Amino acid sequence: MTKADGKNQKKEMSTIDRRTGAERRRSERSKVTIDVEWETSSGRRAGTLSDISELGCFVLSDGDVEDGESVKIFLPLSDGMKVEFAARVTNHVFEIGFAGSFVDTTSAQKEFLTNFVELHKVD
Repeated sequence: MTKADGKNQKKEMSTIDRRTGAERRRSERSKVTIDVEWETSSGRRAGTLSDISELGCFVLSDGDVEDGESVKIFLPLSDGMKVEFAARVTNHVFEIGFAGSFVDTTSAQKEFLTNFVELHKVD
């Protein structure tokens, strides 16, 4: 690869928006840094929430998931307990993490998420 080819490749890569189409967010996410656990049929893993809204979140983790896969995300409470949320993977980046949309949330879970987001958001 020539030097010019490398510059062209970098330019092309910087203009690609991988979030276009159906995966665009319907709700603004708040930046957070919260240690969480998440689980698939292959087991439970640790991760870090990097953003969250009432509709979904992004989990930083090197765990392997696929788009469309069902996951459980466990959000921590101050007393050490955890609240479980069902989610569907909407986008994953190998060895970085995945975006999940919460599914089948109850009214109590929605209220919890609203308060959780407000309490933990980083300006």
